[in-house]
Amino acid sequence: MLSTLLLLSLLGVSDSLVSPDGTGRLPAMGWNSWNEYACDISDDVFVQVADLVVNLGLRELGYKYVNIDDCWSTKGTTRDNSTQRIIPDPNKFPQGIRHVADEIHARGLKLGIYGDAGTQTCGGFPGSLGYEETDAAAWSEWGVDYLKYDNCNIPQEWVDVPYMYPDNGGTPNGNVPPGYDWSTSNSSTRYNRMRNALLAQNRTIQYSLCIWGHANVVSWGNATGHSWRMFSDIYPAWTGTYQYSQALMPILNQAAFYANVSGFWGHNDWDMLEVGNGNLTLEENRSHFALWAALKSPLIIGTKLDAILPEILAILKNEELIAFNQDAVYGAGAIPYRWDGVGNETHPADYWAGSSSRGVHAFVLNTEDEEREMELVFDEIPGLREATGAGSGPYLVHDMWTGEDLGVFASAVMLRVKRHDTAAVRINTADGEFVTSDFGRVFAYLY
Repeated sequence: MLSTLLLLSLLGVSDSLVSPDGTGRLPAMGWNSWNEYACDISDDVFVQVADLVVNLGLRELGYKYVNIDDCWSTKGTTRDNSTQRIIPDPNKFPQGIRHVADEIHARGLKLGIYGDAGTQTCGGFPGSLGYEETDAAAWSEWGVDYLKYDNCNIPQEWVDVPYMYPDNGGTPNGNVPPGYDWSTSNSSTRYNRMRNALLAQNRTIQYSLCIWGHANVVSWGNATGHSWRMFSDIYPAWTGTYQYSQALMPILNQAAFYANVSGFWGHNDWDMLEVGNGNLTLEENRSHFALWAALKSPLIIGTKLDAILPEILAILKNEELIAFNQDAVYGAGAIPYRWDGVGNETHPADYWAGSSSRGVHAFVLNTEDEEREMELVFDEIPGLREATGAGSGPYLVHDMWTGEDLGVFASAVMLRVKRHDTAAVRINTADGEFVTSDFGRVFAYLY
């Protein structure tokens, strides 16, 4: 029998997965091992990371999950003969997962773990299909607070037939029959089975669906999990693809078509942060973080913290961008504007805007390979007049990177944006302040 929590959850806001303690209302923030450690993990890694999250001041900004990704168990499909539970790798976790959870919790943080909705994980370790109740009970007993649930190694009888894949159809609905209910798909069923198993526990576990945007998850993910992956895996490059992974701009291009989906209790997940990884420039790292924050994507750090550069740490600790992502009043993320609605994996939408309890925010991305002056016209910004109650201005423009006011402008401001950088500004009414100019030119990259 499912717990009362499940009944409360399924009767929540707009069929959202609502947790009474507030888990999942806002995008998750934390750290994950996969991007930098892959399978080279151990209990020491996670305890050391937890110490760094605290000592670097990340915990106080909201980064609270320390997440174990794939490769934490014994290889293959091996389970305990008596309990049928997945067995933690004794070489990596000699004292078990509960020990790691206790260490993480002692530091005021929460522990995440990785599972898969197939017979094996993407790395070839035991999956949870058919063992949902067993695994959910084990994770709860071990003190797990977060589950990333992947989508590899699915038996044929559980795969949605090809014509039901939206990514094969070229449109959000693919080539499905008219009126097809995606919540009845095999993919939805597999993920709902784990949802039900988690909700039957006496522990709240944040549920992250790593389903890569398949099966039109935007139509049912909100009642199943707290977030849902919307595209391929990320890798640290500006453009292009690598095996099954996508660089930043192809992901942002995809995000533009689904920007109006996220809200309280349910978030599009554009994958873990690559800030600090690969050969991304400082400006590309800034754009990556600013736009993931603007999209209200979970902010899960994926870089090594023991040798993090000060300028990279400063990006991850930008309080104003985090505040937009975690705003308790406005659940929707930024949406694209001044955009033709046509996909472009090298030059996606470059103007984005959204509201928070602090004002209206604009994010201006320079996708070109040279510095540009980019015009921010107030009358074009979605919701600005409605949010401020003002006419055409004047408006106070505040730089979210430097924390400084850029000035008061009547109708527009010209932002000088470096190659692959993103200007992030907050706009408020001027309240009678002196108008710097009718049309201002300012530097938007003062750092």
